[in-house]
Amino acid sequence: MPDGPAPSELHKRIRTDQPHTARIWNYWLGGKDNYEVDQAAGEQIRKLHPGIGEYARADRQFLGRAVRHLVTDCGIRQFLDIGTGLPTADNTHEVAQRIAPESRVVYVDNDPIVLAHAEALLSSTPQGRTAYLDEDLRNVDTILEQAAQTLDLSRPVALMLLGVVIFIEDDEEAYGLVRRLMDALPPASHLVLSHTITRPDMPDVDAAVAFWNEHGTPRLTQRTPDAVTRFFDGLELLDPGVVSCNGWRPVENDSACAQEVAMFGGVARKV
Repeated sequence: MPDGPAPSELHKRIRTDQPHTARIWNYWLGGKDNYEVDQAAGEQIRKLHPGIGEYARADRQFLGRAVRHLVTDCGIRQFLDIGTGLPTADNTHEVAQRIAPESRVVYVDNDPIVLAHAEALLSSTPQGRTAYLDEDLRNVDTILEQAAQTLDLSRPVALMLLGVVIFIEDDEEAYGLVRRLMDALPPASHLVLSHTITRPDMPDVDAAVAFWNEHGTPRLTQRTPDAVTRFFDGLELLDPGVVSCNGWRPVENDSACAQEVAMFGGVARKV
């Protein structure tokens, strides 16, 4: 496991008296890495928007389908997963290495709870490799410099940004961070991104986000579907474009994919 903060330092950074998005996400996915305060907030949000728990599952399934496509059909063997969150079933390296054991994955997160669970993320196949960086999405240069110790950045990389740019409130900063990361990657690299959306026909989503921003941390920023699509400007969007995560190349006869969720995602190729 890479060097990182000592356990005592980690515990100082972990707030157990305040709900946290990574732990609530873990709770919705059926995980055990959460506290009563997270469960209570998760249930309150579910009351405001009963379908909110489906976002976590839809996002995780979208990750799996996207990674499988990139490995199987696009020949991608390197992944830079920023904002990875707490480990659950079918993390990026597990999906990729199941198909191509030589795949390499670098995880990036600045959440002390995620860091405390990094060892679970680092269980790579002997042929491949995984690494973990304790960094913030905003520190693009540092992320790229450290990721280059594991990944060959002269070869195609899949940049995974699932549910993370929602924490960047300023639009231009958010778009700029994604552009800087993609600009540093070679042609045939891919961007996989998901984001909660706001739409007039989904007012309960807005109410749930408002509750979260009043009581939880970090704050979330919603964007319209068109604003989410803008993250892919200059890239070649793969079919079916930016859609509900459940609608991105769904598995045939999967009834769960029929329900649209307010978590949209897409995959695009750098040409």
